[in-house]
Amino acid sequence: MNAIATIISVIGIGLLLLSGCGGLDGQSRGSFNGQSSGSLDGQSIGAMFRANPQHTGVYRTNGVAQLSGLKWKFKSGEEIRSSPAVVDGVIHFGSYDGYIYAVDVETGQEKWRFETEDSVYSSPAIANRVAYIGSWDGYVYALDIEKGHEKWKFKTEGKAISSPTVVDGTVYFGSADGNLYAVDVETGREKWRFKGGFVFSSPAVAEGVVYFGGSDHLYAVDTKTGQEKWRFKTDGFLFSSPAVAEGVVYFGSGDGFLYAVDASTGQGRWKFETEKAVESSPAVADGVVYIGSWDGNLYAVDAGSGQEKWRFETEAPIESSPAVADGVVYIGSYDHNLYAVDIQTGQRKWSFLTEKWVLSSPAIVGGVVYFGSSDGHLYALE
Repeated sequence: MNAIATIISVIGIGLLLLSGCGGLDGQSRGSFNGQSSGSLDGQSIGAMFRANPQHTGVYRTNGVAQLSGLKWKFKSGEEIRSSPAVVDGVIHFGSYDGYIYAVDVETGQEKWRFETEDSVYSSPAIANRVAYIGSWDGYVYALDIEKGHEKWKFKTEGKAISSPTVVDGTVYFGSADGNLYAVDVETGREKWRFKGGFVFSSPAVAEGVVYFGGSDHLYAVDTKTGQEKWRFKTDGFLFSSPAVAEGVVYFGSGDGFLYAVDASTGQGRWKFETEKAVESSPAVADGVVYIGSWDGNLYAVDAGSGQEKWRFETEAPIESSPAVADGVVYIGSYDHNLYAVDIQTGQRKWSFLTEKWVLSSPAIVGGVVYFGSSDGHLYALE
């Protein structure tokens, strides 16, 4: 059973899958390097899924151009699809065993763990010393990152698979109950909610607008009022999380296309066809969009024209989302490998074999790549 079928069967909405679906997806400003805090709209910004609120997947830090080897690996109780976030020398992530972990980046030793009531697929967002993360138990948790103590939890009516995004005192996240939520980061009180279909996509925020996928639509919603600005329909389910760069929103769909949509008007600019569902979330760097597909390829596509620059073939579907750092794009595959690919040539620089699928999306900090595997380990490579 593929990942979409697994998730949907658990949630009980299998009949709602749209044509073309095949699987589940599952820092371009300041110092968004996944470790040091930056600033956006006067608020402290830490680490989050896809590296920043715009979800560009770009880490401004040293990468791993040549692999020396395994620095350490940490064993959780179940598979890790959550993508890690690093702040002040500690890496945070969730596991299918129901725990949220904090691990020392140097030693790989556990600092604390927090137990939820179900699997954790969501990836953490960290701001102002607080980690925000969802669980299949329907709650989004706010945890103090020093000791892992709960500050508050917010109950949705469905599984909280969507990874939160924190901007300007508000945490945004979706739920399988069909809503996108805006919640106060301090109190955990709801500011507004928007009904937009099943929300497994993680929201991107740029210029006062939150962009997210709900069922087969991409939505643009005002961050202050929660009012819809526009919507864009595709012919597949949206697990891919959008990335916003230079006034354009990029995202994949279960219909097999990568889309580019005008961020202001919602008008399509171009679409690029792959051979199977696209549930990987795009990275956008220096005028190029990088994205994986269930056809097993990592694509590099010109952000302006939608023309293919190169493709890199793995031996199995790709659900992991690419991350870019220091001239290299990193991505996982169902063939059990994490790959490092040259962004100019599309040639493999190195690969690292784990014991099972790599669906987690990598984070890169200070010359180390961190990612999870379905073998239950979090890996640190240098």
